[in-house]
Amino acid sequence: MKPIALLLALSLPAAATNVILMIADDLGHMDVGFNNPSTFYETPHLNALAKQGLRFTAGYAACPVCSPTRSSILTGQYPARTKNTDFFGAPNGHQELPADPSTLRPTDLGPAAARPLIPAPYLARLAASHTTLAEAFKAAGYATLHAGKWHLGPEGSWPEDHGFDVNIGGTDKGGPYGGGKPYFTPYGNKRLKDGPPGEHLEDRMADEVRRFITSNKNRPFFIHMPFYSVHTPLGGKPELIEKYRRKKAALGLKAAFAPEPPRENRTVQEHAIYAAMVESMDQAVGKVLACLDENGLAEDTIVLFFADNGGLSTSEGSPTSNLPYRAGKGWMYEGGIREPLVIRWPKTVKPGGTCDTPVISTDFYPTLLEACGLDPLPAQHVDGRSFLHLLKDPSHPSTGPTRPPLFWHYPHWGNQGGIPSSAVRDGNWKLIRFHWKKGHELYDLAADPGETNNLAAARPDKLAELSARLDGFLKDTGALMPSPNPKADPDFKKW
Repeated sequence: MKPIALLLALSLPAAATNVILMIADDLGHMDVGFNNPSTFYETPHLNALAKQGLRFTAGYAACPVCSPTRSSILTGQYPARTKNTDFFGAPNGHQELPADPSTLRPTDLGPAAARPLIPAPYLARLAASHTTLAEAFKAAGYATLHAGKWHLGPEGSWPEDHGFDVNIGGTDKGGPYGGGKPYFTPYGNKRLKDGPPGEHLEDRMADEVRRFITSNKNRPFFIHMPFYSVHTPLGGKPELIEKYRRKKAALGLKAAFAPEPPRENRTVQEHAIYAAMVESMDQAVGKVLACLDENGLAEDTIVLFFADNGGLSTSEGSPTSNLPYRAGKGWMYEGGIREPLVIRWPKTVKPGGTCDTPVISTDFYPTLLEACGLDPLPAQHVDGRSFLHLLKDPSHPSTGPTRPPLFWHYPHWGNQGGIPSSAVRDGNWKLIRFHWKKGHELYDLAADPGETNNLAAARPDKLAELSARLDGFLKDTGALMPSPNPKADPDFKKW
């Protein structure tokens, strides 16, 4: 039974704070202008948001793929603990080669029976036993809206089953699948009625959020707005695609790649369709922010913008580059887990600030509740740590060495070429433990943010220290591990 009864005792503060939690899909740290002034993509509304708020240079997703990170945000727990360690719909455990190999999707990593490791099983739904962030806000009197991608379980485990009063567009699908032209009506979505011809998905989501804000401007609200953008299949507004084709030509840009075995990693941002998708998402952000201004709500509304994993740079068209960060979505390197993160809260956060203290998506749960004057639920967000003090003072003395280590566990073969792995970051040190072939890699992120110099052999002391911390995390969370595959191809060399 969920501890909702405990929440009912919560009372709203006299002037309640609203929350809008925006989550981009597959957007890289370097895809936004507020992190990368040289980016090919144009994000004027997000840049303005960062100037009005606090930008985090080391904001992390709890996983290099989507569903686990989304679970971590709504539960305040690491995916290793909730067992939501892979994107929902991925092969679950050991999958035999189908009778007809031609039925394999392009994203499948070859014959599953050949893999050296059987990936760990995972729970492909958000467990009903959790008191989600939405349920915590709802029990405290907030109106709650989900508008956008869900991808946290089958019907029966959709937003309306986890604390959201209204669900617009949230189903089991991980992308804008099932309709006609990607990102345009008809949507083929059970929780989203089709719009007029030519309507764009993110414009529609922004309009729905604006209507909800206006209808609930006299009561506190929690809005969960996870964009479908910029997830594949790629598709954008024709006028924006043409704009970026002209820009690419004017700049003389050409696609370029570098080896990231077993894949090639894009090293130049120049993809016109992807750029159009980024700008369309930015336009939707601008519409929502304008609505807050129109209704006089900006001062008392926390707006948090984040992404669920790194940019897609080694697969499915490899539309973006995350350099100087290594690799991208599906990898345990910085390109796969370091995300754009900005928080605006005018009555508390000083504009234009930067915070270098690492934070992770599990931390949003207690931070947002505490910021709104509500009691966090330690029994629920056992892994999340509030960073409200950083919003008030980015150089707060409790930062630095006192920050608990950050952990990751992805015991799966990534569609993008990644190997089953686990990792820990403590201070500036990061250890990656690959569960097959590559062993341990140790990096000093302060000196080597691109993770090019493996110090595992040079610093056995630090390797042992972080290995012990990682072992403790895996034991504490009851993390499920991959196992040797007795049917593996002994000459398997794809990774």
